[in-house]
Amino acid sequence: MISYRKELEIKTASRRGYVNITREVQSALAESGITEGLCLVNAMHITASVFINDNESGLHRDFERWLEKLAPEKPHSQYDHNGYEDNADAHLKRSVMGREAVIAVTEGNLDFGPWEQIFYGEFDGMRTKRVLIKIIGD
Repeated sequence: MISYRKELEIKTASRRGYVNITREVQSALAESGITEGLCLVNAMHITASVFINDNESGLHRDFERWLEKLAPEKPHSQYDHNGYEDNADAHLKRSVMGREAVIAVTEGNLDFGPWEQIFYGEFDGMRTKRVLIKIIGD
């Protein structure tokens, strides 16, 4: 068994957003030479997420509205966490959307179901953050 590790750097132009990172993960898989195994993709920040879903802009807007209802950014004073920082809502949104995705690798490809894509979800952005890609297998 071998392993391969790569980091992506992502900086969103706004506080919240979704970035399709499927191509970058597929490129890392090709670089790894691994044809059978598992691929872990995880956000290395506690106010960001990695998840799998459909690449459909309406769905992304739905995520944004739904998450904002669950954990509205403002008023900042509604959260005990906020004091030095004002990102409690981002921590809560990340908890709902998840930290990572694990994808099977079969015959050198990410083994997706129909329409599945990998996304980085940013909930406290406008600065550079990291995503880990770790692939293990043969």
